[in-house]
Amino acid sequence: MSSPAPAPLRPGLWEYAPAPESMRPEIAPRQGHFIGGKWPAPKTGRVLPVINPATGETLAEVAVGSAGDVDRAVQAARTAMASWSALPGAERGKYLFRLSRLIQEKSRALAVLESLQSGHPIRESRDFHLPLVAAHFFHHAGWADKLDFAFPGRQPQPIGVCGQIIPWNFSLLMAAWKLAPALACGNTVVLKPDATAPLTALALARLCAEAGLPAGVVNIVTGPAATGQALVRHPDIDAIAFTGSNATGKLIATTTASTEKRLSLALRGSTVHIIMDDAPLDQAVDGIIAGVLTTHGHANSAGSRLLVQEGVAATVIRKLERRLLHLRVGDPLDKNTDVGAVHSQARLEKIRALVDAAVADGARMIQTPGPLPNRGFWFAPTLLDGVTTSHHIAREEIAGPVLPVMTFRTPEEALQLANNSPQGLGAGIWTEKGSRMLKMASALRAGVVWANSCHAFDPASPFGGLRESGFGRDGGRQGLADWVIL
Repeated sequence: MSSPAPAPLRPGLWEYAPAPESMRPEIAPRQGHFIGGKWPAPKTGRVLPVINPATGETLAEVAVGSAGDVDRAVQAARTAMASWSALPGAERGKYLFRLSRLIQEKSRALAVLESLQSGHPIRESRDFHLPLVAAHFFHHAGWADKLDFAFPGRQPQPIGVCGQIIPWNFSLLMAAWKLAPALACGNTVVLKPDATAPLTALALARLCAEAGLPAGVVNIVTGPAATGQALVRHPDIDAIAFTGSNATGKLIATTTASTEKRLSLALRGSTVHIIMDDAPLDQAVDGIIAGVLTTHGHANSAGSRLLVQEGVAATVIRKLERRLLHLRVGDPLDKNTDVGAVHSQARLEKIRALVDAAVADGARMIQTPGPLPNRGFWFAPTLLDGVTTSHHIAREEIAGPVLPVMTFRTPEEALQLANNSPQGLGAGIWTEKGSRMLKMASALRAGVVWANSCHAFDPASPFGGLRESGFGRDGGRQGLADWVIL
């Protein structure tokens, strides 16, 4: 039985009237912060547009959070902290179970909203993002009363008020990754979504209210980088969790270094995939296409480099090229679309610059044929053959539907090429030899290594990087450690 519809809010500039479930959910034209269980008017009155990357049109305007708005949210979280952390774990778990159920009930509308603001194909949002969002809340709801078993012989205690800053590429999923374990462990949260993709986080705030979470346990403040800086610098924040660029991560680390704030960083990845000459080639090609190109490269864990052993390189390139010819680029809300829109004009320009430079340096470009839509931000799925370590694109995370391909002769050379990066988020190995898989996985400097698969996640499995890809984990028992004092 579905939950009863919440009472509509009085119409107003900064109030949100919940919309009925539909294929194209209604979007309030102007949306404010969620603080203390309410939707107060922002202190500045300034707004930022949220652009639909598939059309270039404005979906909505969201409030620009000031230091005053952040302070108000932190105070609300601090006020709620005592009663929320004092709740028995089983009671906190009930709220998270309820929230997981609401996400499942409204997953269709949430998937559409995610695709509208991000450009992801609806199949990806519907079949990959939303099931994982619900699963993370469900999984961590089960941990809420079992923390003593997660850390035997210890007495885990909540950290306090946690500031969380998430990126644009998987806004709702990243919110779930951060919120679910923090709440299960008894913390309260101030979440700042990326200014270009905040609508699903605000929708999640409404579900938190519908699930009955006490006021102030979850607070959401929208705005640009300056809003995030105010959150990082706030003296009453006990922990900061950031997912995003390396440059911003380093700035946050510098800012918090002289404080007692707990810090976890999930940064860019330069993920590499290695196809050995004994690999199941059709399975490998399918995995690379699905994990890298049809996510249009917006997942830093999907893969931005492909290494292929010389003996099968021509075959792999031919199979990839054949698949590229049949990819469908277009409306993200069309269930037949394989590749959606690039997130922003700035990202599109960077992708073009990287590809143009690679072609100028001798790489061979293979692209999905056909015209692109004449509105919005689009780039055809692209394969770059003949890339070498001297190409800038071999060292840069592209965050677009572009796959540079390099070749190698021996497993040792593959490892050298794969580890030739200051980052180390993920890697994939494609081979039928279990001994080779284990040997190479242990030598790869990456936080996550996939075996004959790509971009696979489970709430029970920890995810995170090494070196300049950050520290801390999302998911699994290891991920709980970032949200407790032991």
